[in-house]
Amino acid sequence: MLDRACLGTVVAAGICLTSASHTASAQDFWAGKNLNLIVGSDPGTGYDVYGRAVGRHIAKHIPGRPTIVPQNLTGAGSKRAAEHIALVAPKDGTVIAIVFPGAIAEPLVVERAKWRYDPTKLEYLGTADSGTRMCSTRLGAKVTTFEQAKQEIATIGASAPGGSTFDYPTMLNALTGTKFKVVSGYKATVDIAIAVDRGEVDGWCGVEISTYMSIRPEWLEKKQANNIVQLGLEPSPEMTALGIPSVWKFVPEANRNVMELIVSQQVFQRPFIMPPGTPPERIKQLQAAFMATMKDPEFLAEAAKMKLTVGPRSGPDVAALVQKMYASPPDVIAQMTKAVRPE
Repeated sequence: MLDRACLGTVVAAGICLTSASHTASAQDFWAGKNLNLIVGSDPGTGYDVYGRAVGRHIAKHIPGRPTIVPQNLTGAGSKRAAEHIALVAPKDGTVIAIVFPGAIAEPLVVERAKWRYDPTKLEYLGTADSGTRMCSTRLGAKVTTFEQAKQEIATIGASAPGGSTFDYPTMLNALTGTKFKVVSGYKATVDIAIAVDRGEVDGWCGVEISTYMSIRPEWLEKKQANNIVQLGLEPSPEMTALGIPSVWKFVPEANRNVMELIVSQQVFQRPFIMPPGTPPERIKQLQAAFMATMKDPEFLAEAAKMKLTVGPRSGPDVAALVQKMYASPPDVIAQMTKAVRPE
């Protein structure tokens, strides 16, 4: 009969052997393979920049070090990319994607039967950033403050329903009384910025701070725009120090729960997803690799050079928030629907 000490040694050895076999099998799986990284936005956009930056560093944290192959799959506010992940992509750990948070949140506000995927069933690596969005107008615009936006019309450039540049000014009209005229159809945030520069529209809204810093840093750093409001579950100390008011100053108490539900998607501002049905051990390995990348000194140095903000949350944290959102009371979801899709 084995004594306790001997048994402990045997058990420990078994654990070590099991762990080693898992690592070996993971290396066997990914070694020599491509890992396709789907980017659900156009080249040069903030999401494309984040996706490719993560792609340049994540492989060294994955057993077997696969080759990362970025691919842009655009359309419908990243929903085409989300559908591809849910319905088409292999469920073996060889495909991941970065999508707009609206691709995860929008099924809350549109008839569920119209969607070919369920965000609560997607797998999540994590998010590269959690943070604050902003609304701004050009210096020559008539509307220069949020208070003025409640009194006078300002034209706001936007992409399409489901994107934050469309949903956020629409939400603000419904929940705070602004008079934004939303002009949709712009392909990407960089196109909206060019339209602002040309005077085609007065401004943009629902844009992440990291996007400001990557394509229009002077709008913040040199105050070359009227930065009229910041949107986040909590005010950003940096934006508050710049004198930019928090949206909560303007939200009636009766609308606060609805606004919180919409703004909560910013917690997963740069979400990376995987197909449902991916083997659990590969999900865990990719989640661990993603979080290791978020701490990687080389990645952080590159992010700082590119002026990308990094505020990561883990895959399980993002998944838990998505589940919580979809468990919201029906009356709050109905109000949210009316706020972002008033027609």
